[in-house]
Formats: sequence, C-alpha cells, structure tokens
Amino acid sequence: MAEEKGISVVVSTYSKEKKDEVLACIDSLRNQSFLPNEILLILDHDKELIEFYKDSIPADVQIVASDGFGLSFARNAGVKRAASEVVAFIDDDAVADKDWLSNLFKNYSDPSVVGVGGLVAPMWADGKPLWWLPEELNWVIGCSYKGGQSNRREVIRNPIGCNMSFRQSVFKDVGYFRHDVGRLGKVLLDGEEPEFSIRVHQKFPCFKIINEPSAIVHHKINPKRMNLKYVWKRAFYQGFSKALINETFEHDSETLSVEHSYLRFLLTSSVKSRIRRFYYVKNLSQLATLFIASVFVFVGFAVGKVRKAVD
Repeated sequence: MAEEKGISVVVSTYSKEKKDEVLACIDSLRNQSFLPNEILLILDHDKELIEFYKDSIPADVQIVASDGFGLSFARNAGVKRAASEVVAFIDDDAVADKDWLSNLFKNYSDPSVVGVGGLVAPMWADGKPLWWLPEELNWVIGCSYKGGQSNRREVIRNPIGCNMSFRQSVFKDVGYFRHDVGRLGKVLLDGEEPEFSIRVHQKFPCFKIINEPSAIVHHKINPKRMNLKYVWKRAFYQGFSKALINETFEHDSETLSVEHSYLRFLLTSSVKSRIRRFYYVKNLSQLATLFIASVFVFVGFAVGKVRKAVD
C-alpha cells in the first residue's frame, strides 16, 4: 500500500457503552482545520460489536477488526491498515481541539522528526478537578501532568498515548507496539508507548520525538476513576510497567531517566512547596496522595522485578 502524504487517525474501542464518547471523538476529527486522510475505528474481533458500530458511525469512518484483545493489538491493527505518511492516535473518550492535527503535522516538515505528541487536558465530569489529586499525578487519569513535558516544545522520550503520532516508516523499521506491556481491560499496564519510543531512539539516535503543547486533546475523566482506590491501582501498575521496561533495556542507563527526573521534581519542588503550607487541608491531602501513590509505584516496580527473578 502506497503511503499518502498527510495523516491517518486511529481510534480504538471495545465496548458498546462507549458509543456516545466514540461519536464525540469522531465528530471532533471530522471537523479539524487540517482534515485527516482517513479515520480508522479499531474494534475487538467481535461480530456483534462490529455490526453495532457499523450502524452507528459516519459512513466515511473505516472499521477495522483487531487481531487480538487489548490496546496495543488495536493500535497495531490501525498502523497496518493506515495509508498515510503519518499515523496519529487518540483515545475513544477524548475530543480533539480543532487545530490538533494541524499542530501535530506541521512538525513533520523537519525530516529528523519521527514522532510528535501533544497536551492532554483533563475534561472533568462536573468541570472541577479533584481537590485532593495534585496535578503532578494527572498521569493517573491519562493526562499531561505537572513535572512532565507538557508545557514546552522539546525533544521527549515518549508522548502520551491519548495524543501521539509517528511516521508510518518508523513502524516498518522498528516493529510495532508490544502487547505484553500494554493495557488489557482492567490490567492497567502502561508500557507500550515508552517501550516503543525507546526502540525508536536506540535505532535512530539522530531522529527526534517532540512535544507540541499547541496540539491539544481533551480527555474525558471517567467518574469511576475519581477515587483513591483507582489511584493506588494505577500507581501500582505504573511501577510494574516500568519494571518490565527496565527489564527489556536493562543495559541502557537512560531507560528510566524521565522517571528519575520526575522523582527529583517531586522531592525538590512539589513536596517542599506543600510542606511549607501544610496547614491547608488541600495541601495536606495532596501530600498524602503523593506519598501513597509513590509507595504503590515502588511496590509495583519491586513486584515486577521479583517476577523477573522468579521467571
């Protein structure tokens, strides 16, 4: 299949209950200032699910059946079907800013750029963020976070999966997303984007993956995630995912450099600033959340390392 200049967008979903969110996402893609060559909706290989969405979505959206179950399989199916020079990914519960694709794609005029990510802004159900959840932990809800690389246009290790794009040729050169380190149902692994990006950096050290903060998607926050139990579960799997990545690239000292930089930011800035004003309930609550989430990340990492030793 010859690649067309332009961009293909991949959206994946696994549930009929997500219909309204999927339609809102697709509507935002069909109203971009820079229109995609194609929109690909990737579904689990479920005949009933496929028939349901065939009757629900606009005729110009292509439905593609995934080769397996889980987010990585879905994204890979989209990449293999995409016909464009660049492939962009967005979550089914996200809505793209009107200039999202334009602001992503303009960066590819630089031939050394092989990947571009953008800002993922939380879209709260009631319009108000959780008062006890610090912005530093917005990665828990799949959004750009304070202390991350969300506010500057710069070279990054990997973009956030809800808002990322890569040249089609990169997948041909380094392979696809690994399904054994990615999201599958309630197993909240989160390693496919960094693992893939590290492979890109290793094979093409002169090429760049960059952050473009003007490329914005708004990520709807599921009310079910608005509790401490989800935060702790997500933190545990975050640590577990990092252990899997570290295992894969154990001889690369830069593998977890992003995480080390983030931890330094927490200790030298986030924690200190809240300790100085600990008498505010909000600051004290956010300190507690930061501490507990950090503990679960370390526990998840330790469990992942032990699993490797047992295997």
